[in-house]
Parts: sequence; structure tokens; C-alpha cells
Amino acid sequence: MAAPLPRPYAGAMLFSRTKLDLPAPDRALPGRDAYPFVVPETHYVNGNRIVPPFPSGLATAVFGLGCFWGAERIFWQIPGVWSTAVGYAGGYTPHPTYEEVCSGRTGHTEAVLVVFDPERVSYEQLLAAFWEGHDPTQGMRQGNDVGTQYRSAAYWADDAQRALLEASRDAYSARLTAAGYPAITTELAPAGPFYYAEPYHQQYLARNKNGYCGIGGTGVKLGDPSSSVDAPACQTGLDV
Repeated sequence: MAAPLPRPYAGAMLFSRTKLDLPAPDRALPGRDAYPFVVPETHYVNGNRIVPPFPSGLATAVFGLGCFWGAERIFWQIPGVWSTAVGYAGGYTPHPTYEEVCSGRTGHTEAVLVVFDPERVSYEQLLAAFWEGHDPTQGMRQGNDVGTQYRSAAYWADDAQRALLEASRDAYSARLTAAGYPAITTELAPAGPFYYAEPYHQQYLARNKNGYCGIGGTGVKLGDPSSSVDAPACQTGLDV
């Protein structure tokens, strides 16, 4: 598989500021009390809401698997997913901007908020798409995208999600080890604030047909094929 091209926005200036260590909370950027932009309310692809309130009976999940442009598309393609949005999770700075997150001084990772109907798609199926859609052994990077904002992460919404997430991590770790991969480095934690990214990032690959997509998995499956969903990741940096 050809190596993905570097993300166009992450040019020399941003790579020179890349941090591979998370900041201490007291050294993180201060942020702000509100968004410095207007968060769109609806999904560009399906027209459903990407901000609360969501219809009764839906559930949410938050995943980080590298560049959120391609990561988001993995999930919006899954039947039973009601909407998706990209943003920043797992950090300290309130309402950060993309430039601040890329500086490595907010503690956030690029993340996807997945709103789904548990009657149509299970959390376990979303976990299969998450683990299989990226390489969770790469630490503070994903392919050519380097920095704490590209780290693998999953944040649970409740105890039930936590149990399933941790069990899936252990199962996938065993399969990766058998395939010769190093240990999983994915951050697992309770869901904290999810800060929406700027409007131009939302459903980016639907708006930009030739946009960069650096998502690619290991080829290792989580388990029984029936637990997987048909949501292929990018195969090259320009496969959109």
C-alpha cells in the first residue's frame, strides 16, 4: 500500500510545532468560554442534527483514530449511524481552535462524535469499525500524521460502553500480537467535553471530493465477520 501523502494543512510550520508529549493541565492553553465560530446544526450528507438535542432512543460514542476527515466518513457510511461530527476530545483547553490543537498545547485528540441507533447498529459493531479502521499501536501519530492530536483514543459514555470497550481492546490486542504488531497505545477514558471543530472540517470529504484521507487499518479483524460493518477506510492518502 502506498504511503499516504502528508495532510496538506499540516505544513512545515505546524510540523515544526508538533508535540509528542501531552501538556500538563496547568501548562495547557487557556481557551475561551464559547466557540469562536458558529457550529453548524445539520449534517452535510444526511441533514440530521449533529448537535443536541438528538431524538429519543439514540446513543453517542466518541472515537479518535487519526485525521478526523477520513475517520468521520468511516462512521457516517455505517447503516444505523444517525449523524456524525468532528471535534476535539480528551484535552484541557475549552473551546479550542484547530490551530491550537495542532500546537500540541491543548491536550486534545481529533475525534468523531457518532450518534447512532442501537436498534440498528450495536456499539460492538462501531468498535469493530474503530479498531479495524486505523492502527492503534502507533502512539502519538497515525501514519504520516504526527502529533498528540492524532493519537488513538476512545471515550466511554457509561459503564456498559466501558466494559465493551475494554473487552474489545483486550481481544484486538491479542489478534494484533498474533499478527506481529506491538502493544496497543489507545487511550481509553470516560467521555469528557466534546468540542466541535470548525465548520469547514465537518463532513470534510463530502464537501471536498479530492480531499486528503490518511485513514488506513492494519488488515487485522477484531473477530467474527458478522460483528463488522461495511465501512472501508481509505487505502491511500488520496483515496476518497
